[in-house]
Amino acid sequence: MTIETTSNFVRPARPQLSRRGFIKTGLGLGAAAGLILPGSTAAYAGVEAATGLVVTDYWPVPPAWPDRIRLSITVVADLHAGGPNMGLARVQQVVDAANALNSDLIVVLGDYFATHKFVTERVPHAAWAGELARLKARLGVYAIFGNHDWWYDIAGTRAALRAVHIPVLENDSVLLGEAGQRFWLAGLGDQVAIRLGHGHFRGVDDLPGTLAHVRTDDPVILLVHEPDVFTRVPARVALTLAGHTHGGQIKFPMVPPFWVPSEYGARFAYGHVVEDDRHLIVSGGLGTSGVPLRLGVPPEIVRVRLGART
Repeated sequence: MTIETTSNFVRPARPQLSRRGFIKTGLGLGAAAGLILPGSTAAYAGVEAATGLVVTDYWPVPPAWPDRIRLSITVVADLHAGGPNMGLARVQQVVDAANALNSDLIVVLGDYFATHKFVTERVPHAAWAGELARLKARLGVYAIFGNHDWWYDIAGTRAALRAVHIPVLENDSVLLGEAGQRFWLAGLGDQVAIRLGHGHFRGVDDLPGTLAHVRTDDPVILLVHEPDVFTRVPARVALTLAGHTHGGQIKFPMVPPFWVPSEYGARFAYGHVVEDDRHLIVSGGLGTSGVPLRLGVPPEIVRVRLGART
């Protein structure tokens, strides 16, 4: 396995038409990959999904984050544990790579197990959770749930994280850090948690209720699975961290990703987005959905560094 590091990689937001109809018909990546990828390209995409791993560094400077508070955060998103690309040995590699960054804080942004039709190795809840239990950081490890956790086994996912003592922030906030360096870490419930049929969903997210737990003037970092809520995130939040999109998962050079599970198309597909001085970072994630392929969007761990750069 080769781990590459990139730094300050920013993709501008591109407003596009909503992909609501395409996303919610169930066509998704499965049909698309079969239509657009020839055999050799598909083989490469399978290898990239199973062996590539990039550490992407960001140094955002949000107005709501004081320079005096220096903080490093490792972001693990969209693990989707299950072979052929995210078997147990691969999960172990991801955890080792995340620990090697020695960040102050580690956050895990949901979608813990594979749900596509091509799973070759089942990774039980106890197995992937046991590996995540090895994550270590000075200020702790915190998690949220993703839509796949809710759609396929929220009770099992909840029990697995509870068993390994990884706290889940679900419409809740916690104050972290020492005196003079404190900040709030807030976690939002999933925005499309409950499928109602015919492309309709009900979320369990409560953004006002989550931020109501913030009881001091210390800065706030918000964890969300889907980035779409960013349009409603107030300037009070210094930084929003999201996953879910996989960066499009299959992306060709010089063109926006054609499949992004977002109401906003490619606007929040990937990377560092700044709108009205509000900052969002969307991880490309690690695993796969629809098909076990990645092209142009390698699996990645994100590292964010806040505070004065020295």
